[in-house]
Amino acid sequence: MGGHEWSSLGWPSGYSNKIEGEHTRPTEINQALAQDFSANPDKARLQRLAVAHIGTESWLLGRDVRTEQLYTSAAVEEIHAHLFAQLTPEDRVVVMCDDAGLDVERAQVEPGQIRRRDVAVHRHLAPSFVTLPRMMDRWAQSYATVRRGEKQLLAAAAAHHRLVWIHPFMDGNGRTARLHSLAVLHSLGVTQGLWSPLRGFACRSAQYIEHLANADMPRMGDLDGRGQRSERMLVTWIDFFLDVCLDQVAFMSGMLDMGRMRERIRALLAYEQHVGRTGLREEAQMPLHYLFTTGDMARGEFARMTGLGERTAATLVAKLIDYGLLVSDTPKGRVRFGVPMRALRFLFPALWPEAEADVQQANC
Repeated sequence: MGGHEWSSLGWPSGYSNKIEGEHTRPTEINQALAQDFSANPDKARLQRLAVAHIGTESWLLGRDVRTEQLYTSAAVEEIHAHLFAQLTPEDRVVVMCDDAGLDVERAQVEPGQIRRRDVAVHRHLAPSFVTLPRMMDRWAQSYATVRRGEKQLLAAAAAHHRLVWIHPFMDGNGRTARLHSLAVLHSLGVTQGLWSPLRGFACRSAQYIEHLANADMPRMGDLDGRGQRSERMLVTWIDFFLDVCLDQVAFMSGMLDMGRMRERIRALLAYEQHVGRTGLREEAQMPLHYLFTTGDMARGEFARMTGLGERTAATLVAKLIDYGLLVSDTPKGRVRFGVPMRALRFLFPALWPEAEADVQQANC
């Protein structure tokens, strides 16, 4: 599955934008990936943020990092820096508000820089900036030493909340925490690049925000842990985090079922051959399904597996590349399975409903 073009869809970044209340349409993300940005400055900023998020996620998943190495202040700063360094200085400006919600100041977020002032976010008064080095050191010590196994999943969930609560940066704390959690789960070998908790957080964004906020609550009595924060609410957050992960594993297991995928590929090719008239043919089903299960293969081998004549097969390969079902880095290079946005409703139904809606609207 390593060769599948998940990043070309941009769906994790779309989900992260949605959680932050900064919605970006799938088509807008797709256009941004092709360096086609909106003339609307606000939309263009969100497009650049989505592209930056995709770049940072790809960077995180491409690294071989031990879990304990991710639990350092430097590692968190590096994630934040990688994300925000891809943005323009104008994109990194945040508006500071007073208690009445009125704009009082504009400040620029520096990539990877721990904040140097006190801030309040909604009902949460973040810890004083002078305490941040000590708090980040304590955060690192608490989670880097957890024994490998199931407890590290619990640690990933707890660390997510605690990092958001510490609020080490002027802006981008939620995004950084989610990317950090994704990196931790990847380092534990439980995602294999096939599922992301970000989808679950976005699908249940109201609960995500609520449980995070509730875990900020002060300790409620002598039976509610030994720290300043409520242990009961932290456990509730951890339960939610794990439920989201299990939901996404179950969802993607169904999406990636080999037998079902064979039928989905067949349905897509049949539709495009007889209705879409895009030049695709059902003879591509076998080699496409083979690619889905193996990764990549020589272009000539793919053509031979169609059972068509040499010229007809070559034309079909070209059509598949044009459509996006085949991806290749060079004109004659090896091919791998692609996931174009317009094929989502067949190949991965309900993975990104908004993308399906955008495609249908474009076809009207």
